[in-house]
Amino acid sequence: FLEERVKRLNEIGLALSREDNTDVIFELIMEEARNITHADGRTLYMKSDDGKTMKFEILRNDSMNTVMGGTSGTDITFPPMQLYNEDETENHSSIVGYSAHTGETINIKDAYKEKGFDFSGAKNFDKATGYRTKSVLSVPLKNHEEEIIGVMQLINATDTKTKKVISFSPEMQEQAESLASQGAVALTNKRLVAELKNLFESFI
Repeated sequence: FLEERVKRLNEIGLALSREDNTDVIFELIMEEARNITHADGRTLYMKSDDGKTMKFEILRNDSMNTVMGGTSGTDITFPPMQLYNEDETENHSSIVGYSAHTGETINIKDAYKEKGFDFSGAKNFDKATGYRTKSVLSVPLKNHEEEIIGVMQLINATDTKTKKVISFSPEMQEQAESLASQGAVALTNKRLVAELKNLFESFI
């Protein structure tokens, strides 16, 4: 199993390095996250240029048949997540904000029983739709310079046999972190190439 996972991570690494379309890169990351964890819900946030907000790039939820962002052609209408409070202090109340600021992965077994983080947004969504947010994994995208450029949030890992929601295992978390790191490096490299290309064209 370990050899299979290493082989798969190498394959996804090659795919990420060869792809030029950032939307496709976003989708490759999230699809592989689904393969690893069988998470029902998957959201990818990328940090804004000024570092003050996190923009929704990909939003997927299988049981809700939700496909937004990326190459789907459906815009994500949710406002960006604020990384700072009104008094300019860091927003650590949400697990995405916490991961974005600290670089730590947050693994929640049950959002309704967890203390220390604000899950009011998820609970309001559940109340309006009948969904039940339970296990949540928030993984920062850190590139080779340890710069945090985004956060991947996975919701409700699922047992493939029983179809029941389970917690994200340590193995799932470790593999998701490796994937996030690969994705961050690939995205950073694409940005650097684009910046160099623009600089070269400006000289010409």
